[in-house]
Amino acid sequence: MKRRYSFPVHLAGAAVARTGDEMAGPALVLAGFALTGSAADASLLLAGVTVSSVLGGPVLGSLLDRAERPGRLLAAALALYAAGLTAVLVGLGRLPFALTLAAAVLTGLLGPALSGGWTAQLPAVVRDDRLDRANALDAMTFGAAGLAGPALAGGTAEALGVPTAVVLSAALVALALPAARALPARTDPTPKSPARGGRPRPVPSGPAPSGLVPSGSAPSVPVPPVVPAPSGPAAGLAVDLAAGLRAVVRSPALARATLTSVVSCIAQGMLTACLALLGERVLGGAGHGAMLLSCAAVSALAANAVLARFPRAIAPDTLLWTGALLQAAAPAAAVLGHPTVLVAAAFVAGIGEGPQLTALFAVRHREAPERLRSQIFTTGAGLKITGFALGAVVAGPVAARSLTGALLLATGTAVLAALAFFAVPAARGRAAPA
Repeated sequence: MKRRYSFPVHLAGAAVARTGDEMAGPALVLAGFALTGSAADASLLLAGVTVSSVLGGPVLGSLLDRAERPGRLLAAALALYAAGLTAVLVGLGRLPFALTLAAAVLTGLLGPALSGGWTAQLPAVVRDDRLDRANALDAMTFGAAGLAGPALAGGTAEALGVPTAVVLSAALVALALPAARALPARTDPTPKSPARGGRPRPVPSGPAPSGLVPSGSAPSVPVPPVVPAPSGPAAGLAVDLAAGLRAVVRSPALARATLTSVVSCIAQGMLTACLALLGERVLGGAGHGAMLLSCAAVSALAANAVLARFPRAIAPDTLLWTGALLQAAAPAAAVLGHPTVLVAAAFVAGIGEGPQLTALFAVRHREAPERLRSQIFTTGAGLKITGFALGAVVAGPVAARSLTGALLLATGTAVLAALAFFAVPAARGRAAPA
């Protein structure tokens, strides 16, 4: 089954869908401002489509883990995400803003499908001995999408209008549907136990069969009925969600990777909130701040390309905390306010972000129990997306009062991410699956 599905198809589908996702955020902000005339409403749309990921990630991942054909469920999630973006666009200026914001929040629930949900399927696509390289290449699609998405959003809005930018982002997500739907089915024929999300076997509640009555017992006395544990889709989903949480908490490697990556994303959100002011004060124009994102994306791509060529040169666990320290160096250098130093700092940030993402995926593939893999990926993706949004929300008001203060806050948060890695005690052996 692994040989019939082409990894390049998987990679292309991921790249296209993630480019549409990276395009969606800037496009929605532009559309919100153009069609409502309010910068506050535009920022609320972006927050709505990102913050809800933390709720949708665990549920979506659990459903993917339970599905016999996860590709079909993933394709459905992509289709609904694309439809949600279109619904937000249709509602802007035509419906009460509260309804449009609600549509953005509901759409954001499916956001982890484009990141963790897709990456979690890698072991079904490539052989184990090629997983390290495939993982690095998969992480590169995030860098490519981060580079192309915002540029496409701005260019399309300028040339064809803001609504077209939103439509194109939804179309790119939808374009990945065939690649997602064709993902291999699960090959494990073993029926799932209730703890794994399957249906419990029926338990007889009447008298015991005569052949099972011990010798000398009175066959006329009925055996008390056995009350089965709560069953059904909702109960099975709840069991899976609890098992996924336990798997992350009980595995030191997963806990460290999750905590470090989420705190790093908070720092990334803080730095992103400072870009417009940095562009205005240091580079001569607020719009030039977007160039710094492109610099970071380029260096992240280059760093991951090196990792793809030498996938085992540095241990993933080491890359997690060293990547956080590199991300701390970027806003610290930006405080100096020199154009050349600022551009160099953006490249340094990308060198930290790209390999850290590759390392995060490697740790999850290595440590996650097979039956909970998708849930762990999508839960982590949801936490990271929400962490980024919260970082931007916190740093925005701080930057308005003191840009230096916001940059130092981002620096401290990134350092805290590196320290968080060591705050979780390491186990001598690999933690047992939950």
